[in-house]
Amino acid sequence: MISEKGYKFKVLFVCMGNICRSPTAEGIFRHKITQRKLSDIIFVDSCGTHDYHHGQQPDKRSQEAALKRGIDLSSQRSRVINRSDFSKFNLILAMDEMNFSQIESMMNHKDKEKLLLFLDFSKQAEWTEVPDPYYGKTNGFELVLDLLDEASDGLLDYIEEKIMISEE
Repeated sequence: MISEKGYKFKVLFVCMGNICRSPTAEGIFRHKITQRKLSDIIFVDSCGTHDYHHGQQPDKRSQEAALKRGIDLSSQRSRVINRSDFSKFNLILAMDEMNFSQIESMMNHKDKEKLLLFLDFSKQAEWTEVPDPYYGKTNGFELVLDLLDEASDGLLDYIEEKIMISEE
């Protein structure tokens, strides 16, 4: 993992095993950060609430679906969330309510304002949680990519506004 020091804003994406949704969110978001020339300002990482796949690459199906869109996830490795993440990151974004609750139970009161559902940044209203594609069919990975891509735009707009406000 690259050091998060020196960045103005730090985002952590979290799902259960850190092999499908959160590494895909990290990859998409990193791609968008690069496109907007914000790589020196925004740091992004992902992790899981469980250590089922610690040290493993993202699921091959996630990698294949992302690569079709020009996003390479192969360098990422799964890790589990830890309490030090709560002080390091400005935002901790859970993919679903179950992981949100698990993370929230680990946090102290002052850090809870950093925790949100990722799709809170989405303009679409049909989905409030990113569905877990792990046990589903291949098209589930495409749906996840669509949801994460759209929410990433909203998140970047939010962060850019926060950074501009803090610089005034």
